[in-house]
Amino acid sequence: MAKSLYLASLDTNSGKSSVAFGVMDLLTKRSGSVAVFRPVVRDEHTESGDPVITLLRDYYRLTDPYEDSVGVTYAQVRDDAETALSDIVERYHALADDHDVVLVVGSDYSDVAASVEFSFNTRIAVNLATPMLLVISGFKQRPADIDAALRFGTAQAEAAHATVLGTIVNRVDPAEGEEVKAAHPDSGVILDEPAIAAPTVAELIAAADGTLISGDTDVLTRTVGDVVVAAMTLPNLLTRLADDKAVILPGDRSEVLLGLLAAHQAEGIPSLSAVFLTGGLRPEAQIMNIVAGLDSRLPIILVEHDTFDMANLVGDVSGTLAAGGERKLALALEGFAAGVDGNDLMDRLRLSAPSVVTPIMFEHSMVERAKRLEKHIVLPEGAEPRILKAAEILLHRGVARLTLLGEESEVRSQAAQLGVDVSGAGILNPGDHEIRERFAKEYANLRAHKGVTVDAAYDTVADVSYFGTMMVHTGMADGMVSGAVHTTAHTIRPSFEIIKTRPEVGVVSSVFFMCLADRVLVYGDCAVNPNPNAEQLADIALSSADTATEFGVEPRVAMLSYSTGTSGHGEAVDKVREATEIVRSRRPGLPVEGPIQYDAAADAGVAGTKMPDSQVAGKATVFIVPDLNTGNNLYKAVQRSAGAIAVGPVLQGLRKPVNDLSRGATVPDIVNTVALTAIQAAERD
Repeated sequence: MAKSLYLASLDTNSGKSSVAFGVMDLLTKRSGSVAVFRPVVRDEHTESGDPVITLLRDYYRLTDPYEDSVGVTYAQVRDDAETALSDIVERYHALADDHDVVLVVGSDYSDVAASVEFSFNTRIAVNLATPMLLVISGFKQRPADIDAALRFGTAQAEAAHATVLGTIVNRVDPAEGEEVKAAHPDSGVILDEPAIAAPTVAELIAAADGTLISGDTDVLTRTVGDVVVAAMTLPNLLTRLADDKAVILPGDRSEVLLGLLAAHQAEGIPSLSAVFLTGGLRPEAQIMNIVAGLDSRLPIILVEHDTFDMANLVGDVSGTLAAGGERKLALALEGFAAGVDGNDLMDRLRLSAPSVVTPIMFEHSMVERAKRLEKHIVLPEGAEPRILKAAEILLHRGVARLTLLGEESEVRSQAAQLGVDVSGAGILNPGDHEIRERFAKEYANLRAHKGVTVDAAYDTVADVSYFGTMMVHTGMADGMVSGAVHTTAHTIRPSFEIIKTRPEVGVVSSVFFMCLADRVLVYGDCAVNPNPNAEQLADIALSSADTATEFGVEPRVAMLSYSTGTSGHGEAVDKVREATEIVRSRRPGLPVEGPIQYDAAADAGVAGTKMPDSQVAGKATVFIVPDLNTGNNLYKAVQRSAGAIAVGPVLQGLRKPVNDLSRGATVPDIVNTVALTAIQAAERD
């Protein structure tokens, strides 16, 4: 079985970083302990850090110190190649000894001839006893050139006694993709996606030493697909605009600037990525006051370069994968998955079966499972930037069908200004007369016992949380995810009134999936019930055990308290003791222990002393807290001190799934919550 995989390219412009990102995605989903290693890094990255290592470490939460992931610099190779090779081997093994698998990313073709560099990468792979995955550039290459490069690379590697595990042709012209695939059926073929290699607005600002004088910093990760020089009148300029274009404009053309801002915000006009004002000419104060009043997200950047030099500079800047944010990374993974048979590649690598479950493995299993289910999720906060960014990723990856709530023009305008594509989502305005009227009648019927009239209900269901919940209730959607800007109460109160609890459940509660380095634990209830009684606590334990089972966690339930077994007495511990007995009577086959302290539940050594004969002590997977104060502090303490990933809160006990986001939720948090909501919907079915 291979311990590592060596990724090497034959030349520049191969997009090796994108391939490394895709391969690492596969490895982290199949192995418990993964590392990245670069045998040779550029001299200038000694201080700033190699961007490939930094990207992979940050995105996949690799814990090794940066220094452990680096071999030598180009300067060391030039000074003494043999000593450098020896150092590389030593440093690699020091890292590999602590991991299941290591992705080795070859050098970048910056200091020596390509043929010499590929030969040195091959020598490294042979000395590391690491099979090679060759990346061939298809960028601006004819099929015949690609064929020649594949033959040359494979022959040269094998002549040096390297093992070639496979080949990938990257950045192939889509028009020639089928021809290349037919000619090389055993190779991965990834089609060129210009947005991955395109520079972002932030990268152009840095290259031009520009200053952002207006606009939203959140959209600086937007890519610049092309530029247009505004050397014409506004009407002629407008005909040359396109989505993601940047405009290079002399700084003294204020009338054109105002026209561009107005056009950018108008429906049906292409959405620009940025405007660069040249010559160091800042618009007059009166003009900037108007710009501020328009409240546009469009970045306006002041640069000292003249117009001609700025146009040339933009053409010379290449974008990096890391700088593009979630959108570029999602495009890279999507292209890799479409062009490379990941299962076949991993089968050839013959990785050993993992003995642990890492956070990434857990998140991946959720997303892949949700993709197979094809559920429909409604997102009430349709114009919120994080929701829109997450929606683009969810749609690209096929995680779920989506409906965004909000004024269609506002949602589409926000998406255009952010540079995200949500064209695959449905958009519904809660003020829509026909649907609103139907929902009002149904809601009034449900709440008639509370004296709710149809007229009152008509106003209530226009609220996005109520409208989204009614969509779930009536079957228009399978589940709902909200809370990025709304409170927990605003998100889940409608579900208590409309969806209600499952027949066998007495109380709605929540759990967090706490993803530690090597396992996933379930904590409940940390978000909903302030002080449950014994019967409610038993309900929470049973619901949490069911939720754990739904997501592949074998439930062993610990009913937490400040004492273990029979050692303590008092109202609080007696409540836990009573709840434990209720759980045992209602679910005789479920492993449950309580009251029990956290250390006895989680640590085998402590358990051996306090409860040596317990099925749960020392190996609990589901932890039930006695009250919200304990639970909220517990999960946050573990999250911060142990570096755990907290997925949730996941609501449980409802007949149909509604889940609440933290108002600080990140885009990946939203993606994960939508995936788990889809899984819950399938389980309810």
